[in-house]
Amino acid sequence: MTVDVTETIQNTIHPAFQLLRQHHVEALDLNVAQYQHKVTGAVHYHLASESDENVFLVAFRTQPMDSKGEAHILEHTVLCGSEKFPVRDPFFMMIRRSLNTFMNAFTAADWTAYPFATQNKKDFNNLLEVYLDAVFAANLNPLDFAQEGIRIELEDGQPVYKGVVFNEMKGAMSAPSDQLYHQLAHHLFPKTTYHYNSGGDPKHIPDLSYDELLAFYRSHYHPSNAIFMTFGNQPVYELQQQFEQLALHKFDRGETIHSVAEQRIAAPIEVTETYALDADELKDKSYHMLSWLLPESSDIKLRLGMRLVEGILLENSASPLRHYLETCGYAQSTGPIMGVDDSNYEMTFYCGVQGSNPEHAQKFKDGVLNVLKQVAEKPVDPVMVEAILHQIELHQREINGDGTPYGLTLILNGLSSAIHHSDPIAVWDVDAAIAEVKQELQDPMWLSNLIQTHLLDNPHRVQMTLVPDANKTAQDLAEEQQRLAEIGAALTEADRQEINDKALALQQRQDTVDDMELLPKVGLEDVPADLNIAQGQLREIICNNMDTALHLYHAGTNGLYYQQVLIKIPEDVLQSPYFNLLSILMGEVGAGEYDYLELQQLQTAVSGGLGMGASLRSGVDDKEQISAWLTLTTKSLANKMDAIQLLKLAFEQLRFDEKDRILELLQQRKTRWASRISGAGHSYAMQIASRDMSALGRRDYHNTGLGALNWLSDLVQNIERDEQAYADLIAELKAIHQRLLQAPKQFLLVCEEQQSDVLMEEVQKVWDKLQVSDLQPQLSPVVVENNTEDEAWLIQANVQFCASAYPAVEIAHPDATALMVLAAYLRNGYLHSAIREKGGAYGGGASYDGNACAFRFYSYRDPRLAETFRDFEASIEWLMNTEQHAYQLEEAILGLVSSMDKPGSPAGEAIGSCYALLHGRRPAFRKQMRERLLQVTLEDIKRVAKQYLIDQNPTKAVVAPVAKKQVLSDLGFSIKQVK
Repeated sequence: MTVDVTETIQNTIHPAFQLLRQHHVEALDLNVAQYQHKVTGAVHYHLASESDENVFLVAFRTQPMDSKGEAHILEHTVLCGSEKFPVRDPFFMMIRRSLNTFMNAFTAADWTAYPFATQNKKDFNNLLEVYLDAVFAANLNPLDFAQEGIRIELEDGQPVYKGVVFNEMKGAMSAPSDQLYHQLAHHLFPKTTYHYNSGGDPKHIPDLSYDELLAFYRSHYHPSNAIFMTFGNQPVYELQQQFEQLALHKFDRGETIHSVAEQRIAAPIEVTETYALDADELKDKSYHMLSWLLPESSDIKLRLGMRLVEGILLENSASPLRHYLETCGYAQSTGPIMGVDDSNYEMTFYCGVQGSNPEHAQKFKDGVLNVLKQVAEKPVDPVMVEAILHQIELHQREINGDGTPYGLTLILNGLSSAIHHSDPIAVWDVDAAIAEVKQELQDPMWLSNLIQTHLLDNPHRVQMTLVPDANKTAQDLAEEQQRLAEIGAALTEADRQEINDKALALQQRQDTVDDMELLPKVGLEDVPADLNIAQGQLREIICNNMDTALHLYHAGTNGLYYQQVLIKIPEDVLQSPYFNLLSILMGEVGAGEYDYLELQQLQTAVSGGLGMGASLRSGVDDKEQISAWLTLTTKSLANKMDAIQLLKLAFEQLRFDEKDRILELLQQRKTRWASRISGAGHSYAMQIASRDMSALGRRDYHNTGLGALNWLSDLVQNIERDEQAYADLIAELKAIHQRLLQAPKQFLLVCEEQQSDVLMEEVQKVWDKLQVSDLQPQLSPVVVENNTEDEAWLIQANVQFCASAYPAVEIAHPDATALMVLAAYLRNGYLHSAIREKGGAYGGGASYDGNACAFRFYSYRDPRLAETFRDFEASIEWLMNTEQHAYQLEEAILGLVSSMDKPGSPAGEAIGSCYALLHGRRPAFRKQMRERLLQVTLEDIKRVAKQYLIDQNPTKAVVAPVAKKQVLSDLGFSIKQVK
């Protein structure tokens, strides 16, 4: 129910604000109120909750009309000092002086947002004060623009480009999927802000001037163009009092930016573009995409209707359009961009394939349009519609928060609506829209007509073929070098002196020690006394005539339940390279009497999906042991218990007779894995560097590392050509499956208390009898060749990811916590400045990894190589040979405790608690770890640095562009390449 309110309510709303309306979202048990600042018109949405994790976000409508990156560079630069806090790096300094559970800033296509979350009220007020001053009173020092954005420096007398965002976007735009999206948007949006890359195109970022940055700030960062959103249990009056006193009282009414509709194209267009691929073989590397521009996202009924259309066409492999794309025969996988995007002012619809060839463009278009025509000609199956509505309700009800805080997830869901001056409450509470849609669905042709109107009859359609170009990387580099050469040729001695002077000034600014007392902080005295650990109950059920443990957790799940089967993984299964492939098949191939299409439809109708994964940890006190559990997972609404039976069926009666589907799934896995490498290059580099420091490190390197991708590529090629190779694969998978059916099991159930009895009875009934063979199948022996060489892997990228690893202790060792603090200490005190600010990488730091049993340095999207490895070593010298301060230790410990105390979703915390028990990390152990962290001293971290790092030989690793092959070879790296 929504209530319109025109009068200010005394003592509950600050007099500077007026309440516009209140609304209770029943499905989320959330009270939402919308306010407006009387003078500036700034909007404030408050999502009142009992949660102690309070969230704040301020966002601005930002609409760049070029690809120079001003919105993105401004996002970085406003966090580099403000009127009240004139320090060089308040954002990263506050990360260290805070108990935050989230701090970041985002640049989207047409908005920029600054969110944080914390469970500590003092911390919330500290962060709010810094954030508000940063965005509304930014200093915008030109040297910070040079550091974060773009600058020219001279190296060996020649000009070079430097800048954090410049290097970040070089890394981001090296991924084919990013190139695909931005080139498609360039054609789909001919006139509006979406035509441009708001993050910045590396070709255009050097064109941005400091004066343009200032102008963009002045025209966009005003309260009249701002939206405030808050979540949690803080009183609204107190929040608004701070908004007013800390920022808003300084402003009068300003300009508010409004989005405009795109200029519609009169007829569909077809374009061919290229992307960089440094490879000799370009066959099967093209993308085909179709995209449509739809009406405004503010039409909630149409927005939900198009979500239903997306579900009907693409929800699972049985959906007609996805089925066609997956089985078309001229591509390896569906494309990386699929379905409805309702985040912009106007919606868009995408579908595509990857791993194809240019000559199939016409076949792709005809095939897609033919599927759409077939679906639009007749009523949609009401059973299918009901299944998609079930997915929408499940998604609406589920409380997330295991990655991003739950409150922030809700805020971000509604933000784009608020940005576009439409109603975010209608997004948070879809019940009204669902009721309208159900009225429309009484017309059996309503969804079919939406497909006809907005896809088939819509002339604003772009077909793009994205083709690999083996010369593009070299050409782009040559163009950049040519531009720099022309700049260099035109430089006078005075120009050169000015460049050198600016470089020196920036270095001096980077080396300046800020006055820490200017910033607010929390201290160790503000750390909660205890660690909150979800408590469960150990019950028993009968499984194959045996008493079997069931871990029961009661949690506020908003009407959902989560059921898992936990299977102890045999050692030979764990080491088999085929083991990971089984998880690709479960739920994706048929089971029992159902083929895979029927099973997909069943999953959509009764569950939130079926999953298979592995939870792996190094032994608590023995790095040569691996604690390994297979996890079978499902979730559903409490009134749909069929998901429990379906999970058992999909695992127990997994079918291996659907050859075409199995080949299709393996091909998809290979293609999608390859397309995601560049976004996780630092993770692969650390995995490579620490690959021989624990049993789990070795296992993961060989089974989930870049070499495993090459192995999978070879496997797919072999089984497509050789019937015997395929038969061998199936035999291996069947043997693994049989071994897992025979292995010891436990069960996990997370639900609300009133649902637990009936759900436990269902789990007992379903799993009472399991079909298990007495035969003990043998797996092929695994031969692993270990080496400790420094290793470099070449991938499609424009920047490097560096890592260096030292052997360390197991997680239970008393030195483990000192190593954790050492990593945070080095990152805060030295590495952030050396690698990011001075080196220009997007990120870098150090970590202790209790699974790899290693201490690891790393850099992310890094323009440098040898210099970064020198910085890793220099950080240790800095620790041992320069004066250190007590506040640095406190900051390092605060960050670790904050991470340890970070809340998850109710279900996520319960599941995590259960997994910790399975891996021997009981509550007493976890609490002891936290206590040890709080007791670490500066002498402790110096001692462990001396013992584990100094005079030791680290293993180095790099994930790097193909063009760096010779440089890396000269540096002594063993070279490998992703196929």
